[in-house]
Amino acid sequence: MPPPPTPTDHPRVAEVARLLRAAGAAGEVRSLPDSARTAATAAAQLGVPVGAIANSLVFDVDGNPLLVLTSGAHRVDETTVAGLLGVPRIGRATPEFVRRHTGQAIGGVAPIGHPEPIGTLVDVELARHERVWAAAGHPHTVFPTTYDELLRLTGGTAAEVGAGPAAEVLQSPGATAR
Repeated sequence: MPPPPTPTDHPRVAEVARLLRAAGAAGEVRSLPDSARTAATAAAQLGVPVGAIANSLVFDVDGNPLLVLTSGAHRVDETTVAGLLGVPRIGRATPEFVRRHTGQAIGGVAPIGHPEPIGTLVDVELARHERVWAAAGHPHTVFPTTYDELLRLTGGTAAEVGAGPAAEVLQSPGATAR
């Protein structure tokens, strides 16, 4: 009897892994025992600072998706991002909007592997970390990368998107806000 499938066997994860290899990315997809739906849970499982987790947040900008890859150590300032884009406002995307535009579920949205290219902003705070971890297409999978490689893989734009510490950072034992 064959072994049961693992998260790395998921078609979206396989596509992300294929794209990483094709792009010459250094990191390999890693499966986590528990969900990495939040930066704090991903960081705890990986033994890394929460700020080294690249949260993938999808926003709805007048019906178009925007992917913001932000440090898990702070939250996105939607007013700042709207200003960067020259639009009056942006809104958090619904789970259905996220899946339609990324092909992936919230909590596992990878920076790559979407059905169509998505405009991407990459938080400059991620540059503080030698290695960052991003979702790999499933809530139980991640891959290591660098800030520069993340910019290259996504074709994204470096931007200051943060607005103070994320709530989960403030709630983590021993956490300090930057």
